[in-house]
Amino acid sequence: MTAVLTEPARQRAHAGTEPMRLLSVNNYHYRRGGAEVVFLEHNRLMRETGWDVTSFAMKHPKNLPSDSQASFVDEIEFGQSYGMLRTLRQAATLIYSFEARAKLRPLIAAQRPDVAHVHNIYHHISPSFLPLLKQAGIPVVMTLHDLKIACPAYTMLSQGKVCERCRGGRIYNVAVRRCVKNSIALSGLVMVETLIHRMLDIYDRNVDRFVVPSRFYIDKLVEWGWPRERFVHIPNFVDVNDFTPSHLPGEGFLYVGRLSPEKGLDTLIKAAAKAGQRVSLVGSGAMEPQLRSLAAETGGDVRFLGYLTGEGLHEAIRSSRAVVLPSTWYENGPISLMEAYALGRPVIGTRIGGIPEMVREDVTGLIVPPSDADALAAAMTRLAAMPAESAAAMSRAARALVEDEFSVERYRSRILSLYADIARGPT
Repeated sequence: MTAVLTEPARQRAHAGTEPMRLLSVNNYHYRRGGAEVVFLEHNRLMRETGWDVTSFAMKHPKNLPSDSQASFVDEIEFGQSYGMLRTLRQAATLIYSFEARAKLRPLIAAQRPDVAHVHNIYHHISPSFLPLLKQAGIPVVMTLHDLKIACPAYTMLSQGKVCERCRGGRIYNVAVRRCVKNSIALSGLVMVETLIHRMLDIYDRNVDRFVVPSRFYIDKLVEWGWPRERFVHIPNFVDVNDFTPSHLPGEGFLYVGRLSPEKGLDTLIKAAAKAGQRVSLVGSGAMEPQLRSLAAETGGDVRFLGYLTGEGLHEAIRSSRAVVLPSTWYENGPISLMEAYALGRPVIGTRIGGIPEMVREDVTGLIVPPSDADALAAAMTRLAAMPAESAAAMSRAARALVEDEFSVERYRSRILSLYADIARGPT
């Protein structure tokens, strides 16, 4: 499709055949997590579509190469040992980065982007630069990988459980309950950050449209007071050409992701013992010692595979009977679920957040209540006992769903349509 041109693009079009220009912003410029995967893959896709893409991020030793890396802001890594002065300076930057404004201003003037697409920026780059884009007349899209514009702690989690106490402006709860790493200092800082950003109305005033991977997140943000018309539902995507599926039934069950409390892994280990099924955990995290102890106590066949990537990860997924997402928090649009489908594996997911939108019950997988070890054990037993023909049919359905709903082509069509829409004028 052909996108509607902004005025700078029209001027360039009359002068020659210059491509459309995208400014893409995210804290990190390497594959740190799901948000970074979407950010980097989005950039790659837009370049392949013919756009000129300029990245803006934070300096980091793991960053992938970028033509604009000289303009990146200085690294901030909370949890590192810094002196008092640097710690205070970083705390101020978390709230409002003057460096980001100063470094982005000449980049905007030089690149003259037609659209700016923002991903995760808080706590590092900060949203301080958003008014610059607004002043320059550049339409701004922001993908919401989490619930930060509503929840100060961004996860709607407190003490490991779903929490919505800050709804209605009661953001003091984030400090009272120490929602950020159980730290009163960090939680208080995040409370101040949220207060200042809301006083400046920095997201509402300066972002034209929010891209949201799950319908659940849209509904939740509307519940918290945001107008529904500010959001557009565009699911995340995977390039299926990067995944070779297997439709032969595997053995055992697999989890891929962080080893952290909100992922429901204690329930998964208990369910594995009840069902007498092998479970393998791919990933790392602070919860690993606790999970190992729980596995020993329950007598479950639980294997810790550590961090895997590339073909090693793909083979681990293909070898399993199904991938399990036992989350107890508001998941958005998990990339791990899409990758499982792309490799021909069905998914057992919990009925929470955006997961139920992505699992077709009895077609591409099964849905169980969160924190219910008995229900999860029953689902695992059912899939393990499923005849080979039925298992293969579920595998093919999973691959077909990702090819249809979560493909590169569908994502590109939806994004270009959005860019064309916002280029026509402000919402």
